[in-house]
Amino acid sequence: QVQLVESGGGLGQAGGALRLSCVRSGRTFSNYAMGWFRQAPGNEGEVVATIAWRSGSTYYTNAVKGRFTISRDNAKNTVVLQMNSLKPEDTAVYYCAAKAGTYYSGNRLYIAEYEYDYWGQGTQVTVSS
Repeated sequence: QVQLVESGGGLGQAGGALRLSCVRSGRTFSNYAMGWFRQAPGNEGEVVATIAWRSGSTYYTNAVKGRFTISRDNAKNTVVLQMNSLKPEDTAVYYCAAKAGTYYSGNRLYIAEYEYDYWGQGTQVTVSS
């Protein structure tokens, strides 16, 4: 079993920055693709950014391109979402997700919620204008 614990959420100001971390424990294999998703009140969940487990290739939704950066440290079983130039519309609960990979999926990016196997409890990010 894999457990994911997010941290780093809170209150930010428009134009400011926040850094979210997700620590993975349990079956600590490095071959997990990781992703960050978010859900704002009244909205459906959406993918924010994802990272492949072997190549480190990344995907960003258009709304955060150029502002957010996803990175991973396999030695520390950690994935980080650096959020810069925050906007009020970034306000949401942010979730970390993990997808067990295979040898053949090392370069694959997963952007759909249903593709992920494990989820964190979420961390609230609120951006004031």
